[in-house]
Amino acid sequence: MEKADLSHHILSRYNDDLERVRTNVLQMGGLVEEQLKLAVEALVEGDSRLGEQVAHGDVKVNAMEVAIDDDCSRILATRSPAASDLRLIVAVIKTITDLERIGDEAEKIGYIGSRLAAVERPADRYREIKHLGRIVGDMVHEALDAFARLDAEGAVAIAKKDRLVDEEYEAIQRQVITFMMEDPRTIRRALDVLWVARALERIGDHAKNVCEYVVYMVYGKDIRHVSLEDVEKQIQTRTQRGTGDPAASR
Repeated sequence: MEKADLSHHILSRYNDDLERVRTNVLQMGGLVEEQLKLAVEALVEGDSRLGEQVAHGDVKVNAMEVAIDDDCSRILATRSPAASDLRLIVAVIKTITDLERIGDEAEKIGYIGSRLAAVERPADRYREIKHLGRIVGDMVHEALDAFARLDAEGAVAIAKKDRLVDEEYEAIQRQVITFMMEDPRTIRRALDVLWVARALERIGDHAKNVCEYVVYMVYGKDIRHVSLEDVEKQIQTRTQRGTGDPAASR
């Protein structure tokens, strides 16, 4: 009886450890999401102080990455997780790396926004950047939501939005080049805008990566170099057949 109680206690603590790691990832994601939102706002509104605040806030993001990574290392060393638990830990380690890089890009946007606050804003008030920032921000939010719900099908649909991000980025590139050719005096500001657009495009890539890790957690499949349409069809087929964890049957 005592042995059974001990085993139950150990299992309960193990489950608590895994749940805490998942919760901490979502908290880190929420912080990064807010940093991104404020960074774009600082640029669009010409708020130098807000831009600096975002840039300095990256320290907290980095600290959360280190803490979660330490937790994962401890679980790997002491619990020897297997199957879906092991996939969760691997996916978490990869996810926090991408979240930290999103934080780095938000920091970059914050610095640029702070610098651009000192110059006259264009008539369109960076409309294209604001639009791209909204698309990318939604991607990050939805990717984290898919992570929380272990929604592989939703994750694939979100990952496909990265193509729209790429298209918007290319459109901004063309527009910025046109501005620089028409008025060389805008070159410095135009280059800063281009750097911001590039940072947002990279954030879209990182959000897509998080979606790929969700599919890995659920199905044990690495889809980084597989067509998203093919992955979507495979998931739909498994759902219709009522297949459980395909990794467990391999």
